[in-house]
Amino acid sequence: MTSLARRERDALCDLALQVGPDAPTLCDGWDVRGLLSHLHVREHAPYTALGELSARFRPLRQRATDRRRAWPFRVLVDQVRRPAILLRAIPRLDAAFNGAEYFVHHEDIRRGQPDWAPRRLDDATRAEVWKAACQMGIFVGRKLPVPVVIADGEGRTHTVKKGPSPVTVTGEPAELVLYLTGRSAHLPLAFDGPPDSVAALESAARRV
Repeated sequence: MTSLARRERDALCDLALQVGPDAPTLCDGWDVRGLLSHLHVREHAPYTALGELSARFRPLRQRATDRRRAWPFRVLVDQVRRPAILLRAIPRLDAAFNGAEYFVHHEDIRRGQPDWAPRRLDDATRAEVWKAACQMGIFVGRKLPVPVVIADGEGRTHTVKKGPSPVTVTGEPAELVLYLTGRSAHLPLAFDGPPDSVAALESAARRV
């Protein structure tokens, strides 16, 4: 079975061709062309990540993104579909670092369309997405205002942020991943915990 990263990368590229470069996404300010440009820069020009750390380097990242936006759209899609050489040489790296990334951005395109509907994930994919949600906690936990535990409703739980009297957020793994990355177009989740903590969590900005 191919990895979640590989499957979602291919599905994202297929959908991009279907909806076209100007279709909206859940990412503020990004149409499909902009989102794919971001993905290619992230993977093939990782040095531009300095732009996220210092305003001094932001023009570098912007120039790299703008160059890719100018490519013919099918060329851009084909380039995103092909993993960077290191990831092709070591598929486990692709699986480790890109599963959540491509799943979320695939959903950014899917749920950016007016006729979107939730996908039915098979058990193996749900397990992979649950793992991605748990890994997401490493990056998201420190930004949350209160202790948080996520639960899939079938007995699996994971502590995203440690502390007393946590809020338990229960839902499908796909919706938990989208929630933890600040996406608004997720299906309802259940929140259980102290009312003040639930209110603080629901009002917090969680985009990563």
